[in-house]
Amino acid sequence: MSDAGDAAAAGPVALVCGGGSLPITVADALTKQGRGVVLFPLRGWADPTLVAHYPHHWVHIGQLGRFFRLARSEGCRDLILIGTLVRPPIRQLRLDLETLRVMPRIIGAYRGGDDHLLTGIGRILEDYGFRLVGAHEVAPEILAPSGCLGRHVPSPRDKADIARALALLAAIGPFDVGQAAVVADGHVLAVEAAEGTDHMLAHIGEMRRAGRIRSPSGAGVLVKAPKPSQDRRFDLPTIGPSTVRHVAAAGLAGIAVAAGEVIVAQPAEVVTLADQANLFVVGATGDGSAS
Repeated sequence: MSDAGDAAAAGPVALVCGGGSLPITVADALTKQGRGVVLFPLRGWADPTLVAHYPHHWVHIGQLGRFFRLARSEGCRDLILIGTLVRPPIRQLRLDLETLRVMPRIIGAYRGGDDHLLTGIGRILEDYGFRLVGAHEVAPEILAPSGCLGRHVPSPRDKADIARALALLAAIGPFDVGQAAVVADGHVLAVEAAEGTDHMLAHIGEMRRAGRIRSPSGAGVLVKAPKPSQDRRFDLPTIGPSTVRHVAAAGLAGIAVAAGEVIVAQPAEVVTLADQANLFVVGATGDGSAS
């Protein structure tokens, strides 16, 4: 059987879609591989104008029974979770009967960081017969390559800050805390927690305007990397055009991400915006270098 025949025989992939354009990027990649796709956009998060291009069924967060029923009726076994989503409070979940059956497991998954939560939800999905697939496994082009993505390159000072931030993220990873940090002149300015990257960067800008940051404007690096023990099928760190805008507003020198381990959304726009703002964007290795 041909590769296209193998892909078709495997059945369509269920894409549970959060916000942003990445779900469609992944759907397009699967289609090019000859694989069918059915989208399950999450109400309140997914963009209606994007998902309209594919077969889809809207679901609320917490409607496991509805999702299971629809995914099985579509012949989906493989499942990808992709797109922006902030952990909702349990009281805001739209629970159906199937979700109530596994509620003790969901409550247990909530008692920890994001990686703990997603891993717990992933195990529930697998117990119901689905095979979880990482978005990067089917669309490796969404991952940051090694090296500079635009015209600008990090200075030796920037490279030292990148190496320090990567070491910091590796050290705090076991505590399931954040996937981003900002370091300037060897000084740790911020570590991402529940607020997310954009809010962290906005706080950096506020501190700089208030004179609470010693380093001058144009110094400092945003660094993103997954947690060392993180299940790569879920919640890989991501940068996109919004990240570049916030880095520029925070007065930093650029962005560094772990090469091959961080998603770059809308890479052409990321490069254009970074070049215009005189920022570097680089895929770095563990020592802060980019080869």
